[in-house]
Amino acid sequence: MQPNQPQRAIPRSMQFALFITGLLWLLASHSVADHSAQGIANHLNLALIQPLLSEGFFLFLLLVGFATLSWIATRTGNLRRDNALPQRATALREGQQGIVLGWAMLLVAVLPMMLVGDLHPEFWLAPRSWGLALISLATLAVGTLALEVAFRGYLYARLIAAVGSVLATILLSGIYALFSSFHPNSTSSSVGIAFLLGILFSLAYLRTHGLWLGWGLHFAWTAAMGVLLGLPVGGLETYSSLVTTDSSGVAWITGGPYGPEGALFTVIVLVVGMIVLYRMTTDYAWEYTHPPIVPAGYETTVAPPPAHTAMEAAAAAKPVPLVQILGTTSTSASTMPIIDEHLRTNSDKTE
Repeated sequence: MQPNQPQRAIPRSMQFALFITGLLWLLASHSVADHSAQGIANHLNLALIQPLLSEGFFLFLLLVGFATLSWIATRTGNLRRDNALPQRATALREGQQGIVLGWAMLLVAVLPMMLVGDLHPEFWLAPRSWGLALISLATLAVGTLALEVAFRGYLYARLIAAVGSVLATILLSGIYALFSSFHPNSTSSSVGIAFLLGILFSLAYLRTHGLWLGWGLHFAWTAAMGVLLGLPVGGLETYSSLVTTDSSGVAWITGGPYGPEGALFTVIVLVVGMIVLYRMTTDYAWEYTHPPIVPAGYETTVAPPPAHTAMEAAAAAKPVPLVQILGTTSTSASTMPIIDEHLRTNSDKTE
């Protein structure tokens, strides 16, 4: 694969076909990754790291598969470019800013639970708990990157090229929300919030043309929820944490058994988060999303009239005679007698 070659232009119909093919590859990769991780974990008695293995296999298959699709379509391919993971100076800073924003948004989302006393935490600080929490953090880091690659990477770029950014964002966010509907304890509110989360993460890509910011945001949101606070993540309580939190109270604040991603108050948090994200990425949008300004202009050389060209050609065909150019200073006497007489008198005196 040659990363420096420009990609060949692909028609919209082909872009959509690549999107459908990539979507089928996503589903197949998820199934293969789950079965492979389960088989290895059972064989080696490593049940604790089975989720981490599954997410790692899933990410690997997505990265390689999408880069291969790109090579088949364009005869050029690059693992990082095709999966929206560009190598650039601001990558680390983008990820850090995403982590800060995701952490802050989650704290605001659970703030009403804290104020009304609906959070009942129980702490687990044994050495084994720390180890399990670290494994959960690693699993979430790899898992959220895999989700970003799946829904905001190659597939998203192909769909944007086929139908435009607005419709592509709506469609992929809808697919993202549809998958969330299969989670346990899902509700209509949780599906709607998953749709808004898809738009939030898509906005992070549209403003940076990379996944670094969206990955940091996604990871911090889920890690703070599931590992640091011990709340359900998408209705799942499979992540080990130093804190086990039992939330009670009205569902529009707590989200019930589905967690904060099912609470109506989270809608307000997500809308405000989109505004903050848009404003904080102004420099990135200018640097990475606007096409470069290329100097250009119009041809100003005007061809001479045909008659003038014919006249020059006829003159060039005739031999040019030699012309002697004489000096311009007159050698004859002055035309003024008085001056001549004066000059002769002065000459005689000198002699």
